[in-house]
Amino acid sequence: MFRKNISKYIAIGYFSLLLAACKMPVLVTKTENKTTPASYTGTANNANTSQKKWHDYFTDPFLVALIDTALKNNQELNITLQEIEIARNEARAKKGEYLPFVGVKGSAGLDKSSRYTQQGANDPNAEIAPGREIPEPLANYGIGAYAQWEVDIWHKLRNVRKAALYRYVATQEGKNFVVTQLIAEIANSYYELLALDNQLAIIDQNIEIQTNALAIVRLQKEAGRTTELAVRKFEAEVLNTQSLQYGIKQKITETENRINFLLGRFPQPIKRNDQSLISLTPTKVSEGIPAQLLEQRPDVRQAEQLLSAAKLDIKVARAQFYPSLGLLLMMPEDLFL
Repeated sequence: MFRKNISKYIAIGYFSLLLAACKMPVLVTKTENKTTPASYTGTANNANTSQKKWHDYFTDPFLVALIDTALKNNQELNITLQEIEIARNEARAKKGEYLPFVGVKGSAGLDKSSRYTQQGANDPNAEIAPGREIPEPLANYGIGAYAQWEVDIWHKLRNVRKAALYRYVATQEGKNFVVTQLIAEIANSYYELLALDNQLAIIDQNIEIQTNALAIVRLQKEAGRTTELAVRKFEAEVLNTQSLQYGIKQKITETENRINFLLGRFPQPIKRNDQSLISLTPTKVSEGIPAQLLEQRPDVRQAEQLLSAAKLDIKVARAQFYPSLGLLLMMPEDLFL
């Protein structure tokens, strides 16, 4: 009795495991949140600086030349351009899968049967001669054409093509994002370089003033109007300011190397405006309304395109489980002989 109950429970457990294994997985989707605040706390202005071209925003000819060089030689940007070409070719390939395939095929063979076989015995042209018990081989040549086209019942091929197009557009937006980041980093480093030049000019003036003061103190010591302590104090001030000068020169070299790296060239001096940074008037920046900020951001647009492509990938994966229908048209090989 006890063994029967155990076998009964084991059978029930095995059946429940089969049911659990046959259960289809549930796809959990998450809808993006598109809710916006009811009001905008800042000053609403339709003017948006992001709609301007960078040539119109930056007027310094030296900075414009640096940006133009970076857009041609930057390694990361060139890699992004190659990724765009890859995405374009993939989109073309997916578009070609939606069209019918046309091909040509050929065949060639030899039929050589023995005289003492059923097929060789029925051959009226076969002759038996001493040392020649096998008839001449029969050649068989043929060439034909065929056309194959898959009927897109479940929109599988169409969704694959659209997903490839979305990814191609996403790579374009990715290039715009890289260009924006590149221009911003070059401009930031360029103006940092101008600030370091102004800081170095101020330190050079201080060194000149402190050197003159040190010479005066030494003359006063020779005249007996001061002590050696004052001379040592002014010497220490001059040496401290010179150490600051060396630090600024090192930062200038590092900034120039960073700009040269972005420009994709070997380290070399950067030509820049010798005008004082204080006299430079910055261009007014208008942020516009929040909706415009989201529309103009290339990374947001890239994420939207990739999200649309991912949704189509899910539809394509579902369509893979459905049966497909294809049409095959073949021309007889004898027509081409």
